[in-house]
Amino acid sequence: MFKKVFKIVLKFLVFSFIFSLVSVISLRWIPPLFTPLMLQRKIEAMFSEKTKSSEIFYDWVAYDEISVSMPLAVVAAEDQNFPVHFGFDFQAIEKALEKNKKSKKVRGASTISQQVAKNVFLWSGRTWVRKGFEVYFTLLIEFFWGKKRILEVYLNVAEMGERVFGVEAAAQKFFKKPAKKLSNEQAALIAAVLPNPLRFKVLAPSNYVLKRKNSILNQMNSLGGTAYLKEIEK
Repeated sequence: MFKKVFKIVLKFLVFSFIFSLVSVISLRWIPPLFTPLMLQRKIEAMFSEKTKSSEIFYDWVAYDEISVSMPLAVVAAEDQNFPVHFGFDFQAIEKALEKNKKSKKVRGASTISQQVAKNVFLWSGRTWVRKGFEVYFTLLIEFFWGKKRILEVYLNVAEMGERVFGVEAAAQKFFKKPAKKLSNEQAALIAAVLPNPLRFKVLAPSNYVLKRKNSILNQMNSLGGTAYLKEIEK
């Protein structure tokens, strides 16, 4: 009986590993049709009395069809060590752990790679099980995709407003222009709402969001401008 159960579990694990590997490798070239979060937002809107529409705004564009300001803005805002780490910023994690010991407000240290792994392959939540899968998929995409593809996927699937996913949808909805034509200030403003795009608004930015936008612009300059990402864009 034990041997039968062991064989079933082993087959399941092998199948899961192969399926995850095939999925990751396929998405190295194929744009995701949707993400779990998009599906979640769609269902929430369908059953919400406050929402008249459940339309998801998502329009994939290639990396080269995005303003050069936008990748730099999200890196400056979310993960400044993105070009040099292999999925995890251990220095940022250590700082977050130290700060969390002294504060009731939990501070995260997820890299852009971790956010992509979570957004594309996993469900929402803070359980250790999900976190473990996040580590696994982060390592896979770092190895099979590379930095440029990770950043391309992030810019296309990140939530940037209410049912707005990706920079092309955000640019069209908020500024009536394609992502290719976003200015430095517009890119920084979109990046400023990323921590909580349902609370913070691009079209009605609070003082906090405006201060954050200005801080991001300063960080973009401090990093050396768009030259900071030249190595990963090759």
